[in-house]
Amino acid sequence: MRVEPFACLRPTPERAAEVAAPPYDVFDREEAAAYVAAHPRSFLAIDRPETLFPADQDMYAPEVYANARKTLDSWVGDGTYLRDPSHSYYLYRLEATSPDGTTHSQMGVVACCSVDDYVDGTIKRHESTRADKEADRIRHIDALDAQTGPIFLAYRDSMALDMIIGAASTGEPLYDMTDEEGVRSTVWRVSRPDAVEAIRGCFEHVPCAYIADGHHRAASAVHESLARREAAGVAEDDPHVAAYDTFLSVLFPASQLMCLPYNRVVSDRNGLTAEGLLSALGAAGLTATPSDHAVEPSEKGTFGMFADGRWWTLSCDDALRSAAAAAGPVGSLDASVLQDHVLGPILDIEDPRTDPRISFVGGIRGTSELERRAGADGVAFSLAATTVDELMAVADAGLLMPPKSTWFEPKLRSGLFIHRI
Repeated sequence: MRVEPFACLRPTPERAAEVAAPPYDVFDREEAAAYVAAHPRSFLAIDRPETLFPADQDMYAPEVYANARKTLDSWVGDGTYLRDPSHSYYLYRLEATSPDGTTHSQMGVVACCSVDDYVDGTIKRHESTRADKEADRIRHIDALDAQTGPIFLAYRDSMALDMIIGAASTGEPLYDMTDEEGVRSTVWRVSRPDAVEAIRGCFEHVPCAYIADGHHRAASAVHESLARREAAGVAEDDPHVAAYDTFLSVLFPASQLMCLPYNRVVSDRNGLTAEGLLSALGAAGLTATPSDHAVEPSEKGTFGMFADGRWWTLSCDDALRSAAAAAGPVGSLDASVLQDHVLGPILDIEDPRTDPRISFVGGIRGTSELERRAGADGVAFSLAATTVDELMAVADAGLLMPPKSTWFEPKLRSGLFIHRI
């Protein structure tokens, strides 16, 4: 893989905690506006520039993106941001308390990955993207002449990289801060030429990487790169390399990642009574057992269901388990089993990407949120977390997962690293 150091635009250490923000896509419009109102120097004001306009403003209008550029330029001008003088890598450690109470830590390399590696499949995908979401980020990159949201990548563990990263993270960090969710972010800069070359050389021996989170950001950065190549008259086989030929990324060893469940709620039972729903589930090969507590599955092939004010454990019978195991890397996913045997045929959710009756609850939000959303008339399903090995198997096969199959925690903070193109 080609994984390059870059001249990062980043906040000064004094401003980093104030600027660093949650990812732009974890908020709806109202939530984003409220967050920026409470944190006016948060990078979310740039990532979601409509937050600085009235609520009825067209959030995709040219003046909205232009204002994002104006805000960034002003923060560079007033010293909030500085640009490092040399091309460097950055080490980014995230530490959080996992749902079982243990401390989780993961250390990634902030760098710029090759657009060509994305195009030829060296950087592998497992989700489809939506054109409207891509268009938003394309306009954002174009207006800022910068990539501001790092793509979250995973690679199969490398002992050589582990050794280099471990040694490079023993010095004084650039940043060391804890956010409002209790996640500690620590960042080191790697600029010494021999260390830079060692990291670059190690990644040359990493055969591929996997997008864990950020499919829309990646697709948008690649689209913008190819458009700029075309505008510059660059031929496909031209060795020309510009800043826009790479995209901002954080690369983590796969073994360090924490993937949490991504649960489903359907707003109604498709006309079924609670008894009718249980009967349909039984016919589909799912045995329902009443539970006196909320069900949070840890075993593949087991689901929790909340309906009519109570919880049930759903277990696949032997025939359904065998059929799922034989269905390949996508068909065997619990999200696929639920969609193919329950959500589609029983609850009439034909396209979970577009059906307004279904919503998704990921990560650390617990079963009480599922109960709240399901209410008296709906039904909620809890799933075991998709594993990183399952993600890689799907991507290696060149296939796509069902929507909302993975939820990685902790989330990368935005605004700490900007790649000017």
